[in-house]
Amino acid sequence: MINRDSSPGEFTGSVNFDREIELWGGVECTRNRVGDRYFDQIESTGHAARSSDLELFARLGLRTMRYPVLWESVAPHGLDSADWRRTDERLGQMRALGIDPIVGFIHHGSGPPHTSLLDPTFPDQLAEFAGAFAARYPWVRRFTPVNEPVTTARFSGLYSHWYPHCRDDASFTRMVINQCRAVALAMRAIRELVPEAVLVHIDDGGHTYGTPAVHYQVEFENHRRWLGFDLLDGRVAPGHALWNYLLSSGADPVALEAFCWRPCRPDVVGLNYYATSDRYLDHRVDLYPLSTWGGNGRIRYADLEAVRVLRQGIYGHRALLLEAFHRYRIPVALTEVHLGCTREEQLRWLIEAWNSAVTARRLGADVRAVTAWALLGSMDWDSLVTREAGHYEPGVFDVRAPSPRMTALGAALTDIAARRPYHHPVLATPGWWRRSTRLLRRAPAPDESAPPGAHLRAAPILICGATGTLGRAIARACADRGLAYRLLRRSELDIARPASVKSALARFRPWAVINAAGYVRVDDAEADVGKCFRENTSGPLVLATFCRRQGVGLLTFSSDLVFDGSKGSPYLETDATGPRSVYGRSKAEAERRVLSTMPQALVVRTSAFFGPWDEHNFVTLALAALQSGRGLEAADDCRVSPTYVPDLVGAALDLLLDGESGIWHLANRGEVTWAELARKAAALAGLDGDGVRPCSVTDLKLRARRPAYTVLGSERASLMPTLDDALSRYFTARNAFLSQSPQRSRAASQVR
Repeated sequence: MINRDSSPGEFTGSVNFDREIELWGGVECTRNRVGDRYFDQIESTGHAARSSDLELFARLGLRTMRYPVLWESVAPHGLDSADWRRTDERLGQMRALGIDPIVGFIHHGSGPPHTSLLDPTFPDQLAEFAGAFAARYPWVRRFTPVNEPVTTARFSGLYSHWYPHCRDDASFTRMVINQCRAVALAMRAIRELVPEAVLVHIDDGGHTYGTPAVHYQVEFENHRRWLGFDLLDGRVAPGHALWNYLLSSGADPVALEAFCWRPCRPDVVGLNYYATSDRYLDHRVDLYPLSTWGGNGRIRYADLEAVRVLRQGIYGHRALLLEAFHRYRIPVALTEVHLGCTREEQLRWLIEAWNSAVTARRLGADVRAVTAWALLGSMDWDSLVTREAGHYEPGVFDVRAPSPRMTALGAALTDIAARRPYHHPVLATPGWWRRSTRLLRRAPAPDESAPPGAHLRAAPILICGATGTLGRAIARACADRGLAYRLLRRSELDIARPASVKSALARFRPWAVINAAGYVRVDDAEADVGKCFRENTSGPLVLATFCRRQGVGLLTFSSDLVFDGSKGSPYLETDATGPRSVYGRSKAEAERRVLSTMPQALVVRTSAFFGPWDEHNFVTLALAALQSGRGLEAADDCRVSPTYVPDLVGAALDLLLDGESGIWHLANRGEVTWAELARKAAALAGLDGDGVRPCSVTDLKLRARRPAYTVLGSERASLMPTLDDALSRYFTARNAFLSQSPQRSRAASQVR
């Protein structure tokens, strides 16, 4: 047994180097089928229409890439009508850029419509396609004919997620054998034309744990994950741990032994490993939600993400690489390194994977590469690509901008590719998969959390505005994300006093400052001009001055009220400002002064935010009024783009980590009047919206003039979810928050 990957040196933030380990890249390229519907990641992330992406990848320093030439896409109706035009263009461009492709023909797919993973002719058909490819592109040397055959067979043959939607061992077994035979025949066809062709065979490397009552199932699963490699390596013969299972599942012994007579041994064992790849089987099903219950016909058990229940944490990249190398004694590689999470967690996962590969090589494993996966992110993998919900996970690039925008991961990869030192303060804290907060039942072990004092040693983010809604929300997000921070009151940091700012920066030595302080009483500002400008204009300018001098990042917030409302369509970042109130003028002047002093500062304009953790935002107050029967008056002639505070904070922190600068608009997508917003919230809460009394903004007799239209759009990127989606999550989060606070039980009744 290989010990789990637990060395603190692999997640403390320093990047180790080994000249023999290459940095590879890859785009998420799944083209799976659900019923008669195909889900195409290359289309949904826009890569199909952007050949310029390859130039972006080359600039990172990548010289090898897993790249799709998918059979279903090129020849959906057979080779006679195959369309190679895009392949000609992309492979030609890669060759010109000096990028060596590892070509994949099937990526969680089931072939063109006329075949399937159960079709006995599937292997021969794929081999025919592979031979045609090799004849057309004889210079390509490395291939992954079928990506993750065991995993695909699980999703298609055992769990019924993907076509042909089976749920039995016989289908699973037939699919694995069919796919592995397709790999062998495809490589045979290729090698007839390209004798030196290399097979990089890839599958998921997740490890299974469990309670003693299900030890036999745990052992079975840990054998089954290697089934594809074992078949191709000619190991599946009488006496193999899965031999009897395969025969009982309908496998033809002659077909199995054919792999032994003529093996197709991989040249590289490619391992895909995710934070949730490891599983834990527990016969004590009553401890867990019904959705986790499963079984094997003999015993019922819960099937869980091991990282959520196992005190010792994940199996780890290092342990997996060592196990695979000792099992097969051929080169190994991490062929997908990606985490669908917040930016700092993505960085932590990438650096831990890289350092683990270096350590495994130093311990004797022939590790060849680490692959930065999902360079362009991925779509709807939270539902295993079984529905089209538009759930996007950014990668090294974020495609929600007009052209792919490089994230913080890009800077890390560029330095790793160039063998330059890379460091970011967030790496001093371990990833969520190593922190005790990940556990469903909190039982932290001394060795799995941050090393003693790690959070104290980490350079923090200074958050100004400890008493405000936004400041507290940012602090909450930082705590959840493992970002070291200090939330400061005015007595600790008065942003408008240079001496106070200078002292705080010297004392706390932050890597970034987030200004969530300020004067927020829009109507009172009309009679309190001096204080409003002190807090909203002078303070941010002082911060910008000292942050620029000391090389500290700065994020500060502005408002939709910098606009005059005359445009009539969503305001973009470059639109001219024209504030109609003192508050709006203070914010517009702050933008100008901050960016003039510190162009690299990040200024986020937002609008009408609401959140689950405070009592004073419009949505919460409106619901309270409707619940009480009082009703409320709300303007129906001012259109805004309300902003859910958790979404705002999450997107702003990611932009800060990415090193973005200038003005950004962050508001949930959608526009409403205040009256419409109240009615939407009422409908979701099950309240009668008739209690909302629409009125004109002039009827409210507010001191400050309100623009009629301040909806925010963006020409930089569309990073925020829709308003309807945000409102639905508001209720879930609000009720959870209230249920954790007994003293708020009275308020809890106001939100259903």
